[in-house]
Amino acid sequence: MYLKLFRPKGLLLFFSAIFFLYSCQYSSSSTLHIEKLDSTTTLSMDTIPVVAKNASGLSQRWDSLQRNLLVFPTDSLHPVAINIQKRILKDSLRQAFDTYPKHVFLTFDDGPLVGSAAIDSIARAKSVKISAFLVGRHAQMSKSRKKDIERYKTNPYVACYNHSFTHAGNKFNTFYNNPAAAFADFEKNETELELRQKVVRLPGRNIWVYDDVRRIDLQNSSGTADLLHTHGYRIFGWDVEWRIQRTTGVPVQPLNEVFNRIRNYMNNKSSMKPNNVVLLMHDDMFQTQKGKQLLVQLIDSLQKQNYTFEFMEDYPIRY
Repeated sequence: MYLKLFRPKGLLLFFSAIFFLYSCQYSSSSTLHIEKLDSTTTLSMDTIPVVAKNASGLSQRWDSLQRNLLVFPTDSLHPVAINIQKRILKDSLRQAFDTYPKHVFLTFDDGPLVGSAAIDSIARAKSVKISAFLVGRHAQMSKSRKKDIERYKTNPYVACYNHSFTHAGNKFNTFYNNPAAAFADFEKNETELELRQKVVRLPGRNIWVYDDVRRIDLQNSSGTADLLHTHGYRIFGWDVEWRIQRTTGVPVQPLNEVFNRIRNYMNNKSSMKPNNVVLLMHDDMFQTQKGKQLLVQLIDSLQKQNYTFEFMEDYPIRY
């Protein structure tokens, strides 16, 4: 006998969940041996979930658990609460993720700006992949900014993406209240900067719309996000932000705070996708010598954790 976990609705999803469990090697004869476990139990990979012992499709299993698409075996003689079974499965999936590489996405918004040249040179010197979300209007401000764009485009460690042409004029509510005009602004940026990847970050918004993921922070931006997604764009937000002092360009949080937040997201599997952490920064944070040193120190600290650096076009890295 099987009991559904909160959702899904309808017979189709119910039998899909049953099939999913069988495909992960669950069957009526492969009972979860947890009748003596309670909410304080710790577990090893040998204790229960067969689903976590086979790492193939690990990301899919995590997603299904997060979306309550799994069903769990029940035993009338030795009943175990569904929430306990769910916690045990989640813990063992976390353990399985820890056996795989961990990925950081260093993303920089609003370039080209004064700090772009430093970011470019550091990426080359450290051989570290970075993702630059560019604003077309900034590229027109001076010859130096145009050179910054060319540096980015010729750097094999830099991927260039779309952050709109006008940056919404920093009037975000007005910008997103007209989805058609906002969409045209992104299209113009793609054309003007000759961007090859349909990867977008919305100015002033932490929005994720890609594949079957849809997470909207402010609803007045949903029309623009959905219009972009309909036309083949993938929209990415961030997990951790290294905030900037707008008047000076100086980073707000100390370096160790940002580093610890990234590490905690990795260890707790609390980022948008486990083992994938997206860090948001801004180009003008690194226009000073002190700013450059902070960026180098951050990269060095992350490398000591054996994290790998990836481009946003490859997000998320799945197992």
